[in-house]
Amino acid sequence: MPRSRPPAVWFAEEPHRKPRLSRERITRAAVSLLDADGVEGLTMRRLAARLEVGTMSLYEYVGSREDLLDLAVDEVIAEIEVDGVDNAPWREALTRQLTRSRRVMRRHPWLPALMATRPLLGPHALARSELIYSILDRAGLQGPHLSAGVAALTYYVQGYTATENLWRGSHRDPEAETELRRQAQRYLDGRKELHPTLARHAELDNNDFDGSFRLGLDTVLDGIAAHIGA
Repeated sequence: MPRSRPPAVWFAEEPHRKPRLSRERITRAAVSLLDADGVEGLTMRRLAARLEVGTMSLYEYVGSREDLLDLAVDEVIAEIEVDGVDNAPWREALTRQLTRSRRVMRRHPWLPALMATRPLLGPHALARSELIYSILDRAGLQGPHLSAGVAALTYYVQGYTATENLWRGSHRDPEAETELRRQAQRYLDGRKELHPTLARHAELDNNDFDGSFRLGLDTVLDGIAAHIGA
């Protein structure tokens, strides 16, 4: 359900650590559980069992499962590297940074959906948002175009990677995936009279996720470039 206020976990001090428990240790265990079983598989009871503590002990460090998800999201966002972009041309800097973001979202398939459904107010998330904003600001994008540019890039990377993760998760056999794509392309080619534009341009047998991601990102960046200085 939508929240009426920012997550409380970022405003609360961590309680005194116990010998076997801390917010950091809880968060790392939550990330491990999310990687193994996804968002639905993360429960406070299962997490407590993994940490070999009582379930109520967790609530001394995190107020709710939602707070725990906020902590886990920020923990893995920290894996997005930030070096080497300060002095690069703006397009090169954004391409490098967003490619890194996609790589982390591929490593943690649950991440894109969670990033899209909660305020990203953790220290690592804010630092990376600041970087994207600063690159576009340095390029000369101003006002509403700056916010719209950030949104377009964010939604593109999250949406593309979420779809890619779902596809890869459903088709783990490369040969079967390739054959499925070929069948879909042949089906479309056989209906050129009904769908002439699709038959001419759609590439249903294309499985080059990296190349398609880069081409789509270049298209978004072209649109942003058109508004620089406007």
